[in-house]
Amino acid sequence: MAFTVPPPRSPLDSDGGLARWYEHELGWATVPGPPVQLVTGLRFDVLELPATAGRGVLRRMGAGTGPVALMGRRMRLLVAAGSAEEVPGLLDWLEWGGISLDLAILGTDGRMTAPLPPGRGGSGAPGAAVWLRAPVPGREVESSLPALRSAPWGGADGPCLVRLVGAAAAECHRARLLSVRTGGPAPQQLPPQRFASS
Repeated sequence: MAFTVPPPRSPLDSDGGLARWYEHELGWATVPGPPVQLVTGLRFDVLELPATAGRGVLRRMGAGTGPVALMGRRMRLLVAAGSAEEVPGLLDWLEWGGISLDLAILGTDGRMTAPLPPGRGGSGAPGAAVWLRAPVPGREVESSLPALRSAPWGGADGPCLVRLVGAAAAECHRARLLSVRTGGPAPQQLPPQRFASS
């Protein structure tokens, strides 16, 4: 009879290892889990939308987004810290105010489930958080995040938050219209707002 010995566990196999990776490699605050969560509102905020709409945003924006994560049927686009306060006003200014969109923003005191770092293999669990566009350790992540150009954190070379929010609103609306036309389930309706956790 042969016995199989499991491979040694990597330091990221435990929640503590995952939290340490985010804290040491990226300087991001975490909340122990399971699951480990990343604190929003400090180094970044998160624009959250349905994955179907998110794919359209990524096609439209190309490289005009920062890191992007997927968890189940929701896509999370990292934006500059402080953006959560700007998004409701931007939606009004872009004439999307009052229209029901499945779009949410996580800002101060929010939480985002931490995806496994790039190249670390997935958990295999359906709907587990994964990076589609991962942050790169050792690089300044904040300068690559969409921001208002006039805001102190918005660099002239960084992606534009106004364009991202406009594209996200249009794609959320398009996904809703397609769902209604094809007789599919109506997407969950969430007003733009900050959430305490996700």
